[in-house]
Amino acid sequence: MSMPNIPDISPKISIDREDVINLLLASIALEEIGLAHIINAEGEKIQFAIGKLNEAPTHLPTTTDLILKINDSVNHTLTSTIQKELLLDNKLKQVIELIKNKHKHY
Repeated sequence: MSMPNIPDISPKISIDREDVINLLLASIALEEIGLAHIINAEGEKIQFAIGKLNEAPTHLPTTTDLILKINDSVNHTLTSTIQKELLLDNKLKQVIELIKNKHKHY
């Protein structure tokens, strides 16, 4: 088997510090929008389940099982979302430090 042939790619990207900071802030904002959509979808999932519970006979075990499964699913998704929020908070704090230290050179 031969070795893969990797082309010599050396893109020249020219952005300044302000551009980098703006791109980082934009990436954080876009991720936050994505998380907001996920949280909204989970809320709609709960509303749908509650609506189905209200429509079903009160002693229908499958509906209760479905509600519990949906609850577990929402709980798992929100736990993951919270973890992502913590990462984004850390990323934002690092960008703020970049902004504060704009006159320092490393």
